Amino acid sequence: MARATHIKALALLPAFALAGLTMACGAGGTGSGGTSQPAGGTGATQSEQIPAVAKDPALAAKVPQAIAADGKIIVGQDQSYAPNEFVDAQGKVVGFDVDLGNAVGQKLGLTMEYQNAAFSGILAGLASGQYELAMSSFTVNPERLQTVDMVSYYRAGTSLGVPKGNPEHISLDDLCGKNIAVQQGTVQVDDLAARSQQCTAAGKPAINVQQFQAQTDVNLQVQTRRSQAMLADSPVVDYAIKQTGGAVETVGQPYDAAPYGIALKKGQGTYAEAVQGAVQALIDDGTYAKILAKWGLNPSGALTKAELNPAS
Repeated sequence: MARATHIKALALLPAFALAGLTMACGAGGTGSGGTSQPAGGTGATQSEQIPAVAKDPALAAKVPQAIAADGKIIVGQDQSYAPNEFVDAQGKVVGFDVDLGNAVGQKLGLTMEYQNAAFSGILAGLASGQYELAMSSFTVNPERLQTVDMVSYYRAGTSLGVPKGNPEHISLDDLCGKNIAVQQGTVQVDDLAARSQQCTAAGKPAINVQQFQAQTDVNLQVQTRRSQAMLADSPVVDYAIKQTGGAVETVGQPYDAAPYGIALKKGQGTYAEAVQGAVQALIDDGTYAKILAKWGLNPSGALTKAELNPAS
């Protein structure tokens, strides 16, 4: 960014946004660490502790010994995607996926070790053996199911976020020629590419898709009005609205709802079944509902059945 523009934007930002701005810029937009957001954006429930759950020996026995031997599961995650996974003001990795992932680990008698990474590289890291599981708000789609197994655990759509008051009257029906911010590697990138092709086919200017490695940087683009809008998963845009005190708002309703999936490398015996069974057990015993409530996720996206490789 130009330094003069950055200073001007700082002067316009309210106090609640400055902390998040400093943290996002301090990470250099790499998504590789330090991309934190203030805790408590959805209320006091975020400080609540989710009770530990008991190990299920039958499910634990389905985890391959090569994974279980060291007592932990290495999890690939992009920790810039609040409220699902992010670093809080105390430097702790928190979020919906983290609490649910920890509970899955407890069911399997293992500890979850979260490793921060750029979102676009996580599945490649899973394929190479760098990670033993990936839990980072991955939308289940046919392309991903070609390379990984996925266990569904929530259903989210895409939301359009704009600056407060929507000063440029942005709508999903006409993003042609607009500057739209999005995180690299997400399904929203493909969405914008398809919409941009429709624009040019109709003789209109293409969408200027502004891709960033960290979602915190995407949010910042809209807060400072350097982008006219952003596309992101509905829980993420909802959380951004709360974090900024309404400096960001949504236009229209979420669309293209699809399940999130925990990603696992194919060909690992009963490992995927173990994870599926653990998620289902958490749904059945009420732990899942408590985690959703803690992070303010819309209960309409809650699942009653965790599926292995569900249709998107």
